[in-house]
Amino acid sequence: MKPPRLTEADVQWSAVRAQGAGGQNVNKVSNAAQLRFDIRASALPEAIKQRLLAWPDARISAEGVIVIKAQDQRSLVQNRRAALARLQALVDAAAVVPRRRVATQPTLASKRRRLQAKRERAELKAARSRVDA
Repeated sequence: MKPPRLTEADVQWSAVRAQGAGGQNVNKVSNAAQLRFDIRASALPEAIKQRLLAWPDARISAEGVIVIKAQDQRSLVQNRRAALARLQALVDAAAVVPRRRVATQPTLASKRRRLQAKRERAELKAARSRVDA
């Protein structure tokens, strides 16, 4: 399934103050971009929505809202692009349908190898014990 391309119209933006180093500039300019994306209200296919909601990611709230904060760049425009790229990567990962695991039986040769290794290990441990006179 090919994931749909997300645009800036699909998300809610807010400019917030960045954390960390940056001198006085970091205290007076809101250059960090915070993106909010409501999974349930989006136009994504239902299968992708379900996989995203089940995703074990701290950025996805219990209400089904993805919150991504980008603050690596000094420019708000670049941070918005970075946040949108992270969201797109998350949606792309959820669009990949996981392969179903097919249960298999161990081969007869692998069973024999395992039992032989167990026998050898047991003999080695038995040889360490006290010898009765």
